[in-house]
Amino acid sequence: MKTLPTLYRNATLCTLAGDDWGLIEHGALFSRDGRIAWLGPEAQLPIALAREVQAEHVLQGALLTPALIDCHTHLVYGGQRANEFELRLEGASYAEIARAGGGILSTVSATRAADEAQLLDAAGRRLRNWLGEGVGTLEIKSGYGLTLADEARCLRVARRLQERTGLSIRATFLGAHSLPPEFAGRADDYVNALCAWLRELHAQGLVDAVNAFCESIAFSPAQVRRVFTAARQLGLPVKLHAEQLSDQGGAALAAEFSALSCDHLEHLGEAGIAAMRAAGTVAVLLPGAYYFLRETRLPPVAALRAAGVPIAVSTDHNPGTSPGSSLLLTINMACTLFRLTPLEAVRGVTVNAARALGLPDRGQLAPGLRADLAVWQLDHPRELAYWFGHRPCSRLIVAGQELS
Repeated sequence: MKTLPTLYRNATLCTLAGDDWGLIEHGALFSRDGRIAWLGPEAQLPIALAREVQAEHVLQGALLTPALIDCHTHLVYGGQRANEFELRLEGASYAEIARAGGGILSTVSATRAADEAQLLDAAGRRLRNWLGEGVGTLEIKSGYGLTLADEARCLRVARRLQERTGLSIRATFLGAHSLPPEFAGRADDYVNALCAWLRELHAQGLVDAVNAFCESIAFSPAQVRRVFTAARQLGLPVKLHAEQLSDQGGAALAAEFSALSCDHLEHLGEAGIAAMRAAGTVAVLLPGAYYFLRETRLPPVAALRAAGVPIAVSTDHNPGTSPGSSLLLTINMACTLFRLTPLEAVRGVTVNAARALGLPDRGQLAPGLRADLAVWQLDHPRELAYWFGHRPCSRLIVAGQELS
């Protein structure tokens, strides 16, 4: 959709273009054709650009940041799992629930039972929370269908959500999420099947990236390697759910394939960190799951920081282990639980979240990047990590188009 040349002025700009907040007081930003054409102190706005302006917004000193990015969600699914939350509170572990037929497979059953319209309606209602919190881009993983038809249905819903909302949504195929009951005891056969599905789903234009769950209760490194090899043959980037419950060497494996990200990482070791650094793989931290599962082993934040591995932050929204739907609360959790600084946490949902999705055209404010913007009734961007339980975002602009 073509957008008017637009000027946002009298704002505090948070560009995140360097190693700090990149604040510009009394700033202005000019966008054209969905991209940032200029930004800087309002008094320095070039006269030639001022003459181009066809729409103008005076922001009364409000904070203007890049739109936020949630780089790891499982937004499309049927049912819910409050009963498992209760079981965990009574002492059952995540692994015990999964082995008893609960966990992911209970959501698979509910998702298979829902038709596409039901999945779209439920996911659309959830998505309003992201719209209200300044999120312009998010990833949605499949993985709750585990048949070709059901995975395709979930990925189509992700595509339709983008059309319906105007948000930028990346669809990730997570067929290697759990072993479906019809393949019980035949994990290798299932991997063969999902690699064939991947080719068909890619041909339908439904897949932007490929994900896998490498864990003792999921898929082995050897099986994940086969999935990633199939993805590489199709030119698709990969991501990995790695080292959440144990160190399976998944991060190092993912780095071999130049993975965009490895996510969770509570049990990540030195070898995995070194491999991720060499590959430029982003570490995606998921404090919502850590909190909800009442985990006690922290991801190695200090070691990741020392190694220079980029750190992103995400909600991991899903019905079983992280049912929260607030990226702002997740920013706060990243600070309070994982001891990230407010700057690190905010960069984790902007600059580094964009890297985790392979989207270098957003996550910062700079000329040439997409005009993905969020306006906040806040004085300083550190407040994004401070307040929770309310929505200070007053405007959301995606590719120059204001969303309602």
